[in-house]
Amino acid sequence: MRAARDRELPPERRETLRRARRLEWLTIAYLVSAVGLLALVLGSSQAMKTAWFEDLLSLIPPIAFLVSARYNSRAPTGRFPYGFHRLVSIGHLCAALALFAMGGYLLVESVVKLIAAEHPTIGAVTLFGQTFWLGWLMLPALLWSGLPAVFLGRAKMPLAQDLHNKVLYADADMNKADWLTAAAAMVGVVGIGFGIWWADAAAAALISLDITKDGLSNLRHAVNDLMDQTPTTVAHDDTDPLRDKVAAKLNELPWVAGAEVRMREEGQVYFGEAFVVPSDPSNLTEKIEEALEEVLDLDWRVHDLAIMPVRELPKQAQDPR
Repeated sequence: MRAARDRELPPERRETLRRARRLEWLTIAYLVSAVGLLALVLGSSQAMKTAWFEDLLSLIPPIAFLVSARYNSRAPTGRFPYGFHRLVSIGHLCAALALFAMGGYLLVESVVKLIAAEHPTIGAVTLFGQTFWLGWLMLPALLWSGLPAVFLGRAKMPLAQDLHNKVLYADADMNKADWLTAAAAMVGVVGIGFGIWWADAAAAALISLDITKDGLSNLRHAVNDLMDQTPTTVAHDDTDPLRDKVAAKLNELPWVAGAEVRMREEGQVYFGEAFVVPSDPSNLTEKIEEALEEVLDLDWRVHDLAIMPVRELPKQAQDPR
């Protein structure tokens, strides 16, 4: 009997994982360049500082993905008999917590500066013998920090869905929205140039609010996954129909009078228990082995399922809430 899959990903998904890794390394290289470029022209703008922090924080999800992708498919050990699949969820939690904490700090700092009516200034800089307003360097730096990220996010989104990897999906979703951060910071810089002192702090508060929102949303989803909630789609917008497919497959078997399934996410794969009421108890062991083979063939995400014959379905399994 095949109790669980030997490998976490089938061959075609392993190629998808290689592509996702390459994109994440490219993302890290790009973000390092954006962080370095923004640091060179940071000035005293609160919006620029917040945009710089956001790019710095954006390094956490790709690093978390690469680390979890390296270790989550390791074979189970005596100390960790269920394997290391939840490294994906732990990486998701760490990234979300960092985003939420830093976003909240930057939001408070921006609001305090707005209330205090601080008037930031952007000075001049001399480059190649020419002196000009530093804001003219800030604007292209912000453009570089926003636009390429959008294309990286769009490229990673379908890979995240194919891999059912929520860390990669969260990273892609954040990348796609990076242009909003860049645009808000550019408004703040231009506002300072026109003497609108509050534009900078307001833009910084808007960026901080977006960081905090992303952090809180991902933190909620990561905690729910670690609490073994019913599996959801990679976008967290609906319950994954796979559990119902597994239950329907078991209910179709001629020797099964009724079946209910409980599943939980372990990273990007599913573990679970199936309760079946056998109508014919003869050769039960062989029938369960055959049923398990059929269920594991339904979808690569069904990694390990325990099929237990019972006299009646447990009430907990019957209640979908």
